[in-house]
Amino acid sequence: MKPKRFYFDDWLKDQLKNPTLKKAYEEEDVRARLALRIAELRKRKKLTQGQLAKRLHTTQQVVSDIETFKHPNVTLLTLQKIAHALDSRLVVDLR
Repeated sequence: MKPKRFYFDDWLKDQLKNPTLKKAYEEEDVRARLALRIAELRKRKKLTQGQLAKRLHTTQQVVSDIETFKHPNVTLLTLQKIAHALDSRLVVDLR
């Protein structure tokens, strides 16, 4: 008998029925998507982390921490600076 297939999406959907877990997941999901988007835009502009760091007047390590989701608290002001440094526009929306 073949083992039953186990799909991550199905497991996650089941886990997210827990309201506490769902809230934590949604909060972290926003941060993760933002970190990935910053890295994507930087690469599209053909900038290294070091070059972006210079534009932001910070270090390459800080940019790396932001892009790899290790920076504990990215402020709105920091996001505005990043958007400006990447010749982009920051859009914030509440739903």
